[in-house]
Amino acid sequence: MAVTDEAIEKIKGMIVSGALRPGDRLPKESELAAGLGLSRNSLREAVRALSLIRILDVRQGDGTYVTSLDPQLLLEALSFVVDFHRDDTVLEFLAVRRILEPAATAMAASRISEQQLDALANQLDKLGNAPSVEELVASDLEFHRGIVQSSGNSVLCSLLDGLSGPTTRARIWRGLTQEDAVSRTLHEHRAILAALRDRDAEAARSWATVHIASVEQWLRSTL
Repeated sequence: MAVTDEAIEKIKGMIVSGALRPGDRLPKESELAAGLGLSRNSLREAVRALSLIRILDVRQGDGTYVTSLDPQLLLEALSFVVDFHRDDTVLEFLAVRRILEPAATAMAASRISEQQLDALANQLDKLGNAPSVEELVASDLEFHRGIVQSSGNSVLCSLLDGLSGPTTRARIWRGLTQEDAVSRTLHEHRAILAALRDRDAEAARSWATVHIASVEQWLRSTL
């Protein structure tokens, strides 16, 4: 194991064990290096690496702290990677979304409030029956984000938020080129909403799967 990797593992071990907790300030560099049996150079490299992925927060003139370790914060690193995806990986992002989002939609069936359901319904009503493709895709992102947030799982919500970006262009492309894409999307959204109102987790899961799979299948046939 490279010395920097070893240093990262030792700091990670301190956080996992609870020796360092969210918001804690790390000991002085000389003390921490000696305590972990590391050189100060390898410790510096480890701190730099862990700050890039938002585990540590280096504050000039103040010290180095463990961040809040909030899932949204930690998953920003995933969003950074996602932003640099290649076009030929969009299918892979869609496949992951197809695995995760139906599960989140099923979880939301028992947890989403009537007020949240009404807000989703109002959003669909406001969109109307013949929105532009851009309006539909923007609404689609908000519709699914609202449902996933209602699942009560912040990690799942952050993951799916990060996966939405790479599929946006594919969804717009489909809306512009597939004849019934807009009407089909609206129909599937209403079916998902109806299943959620019925508190039918399996129906919600099935419709979410159909909804995401239809984009995936179209893109496979197009490519």
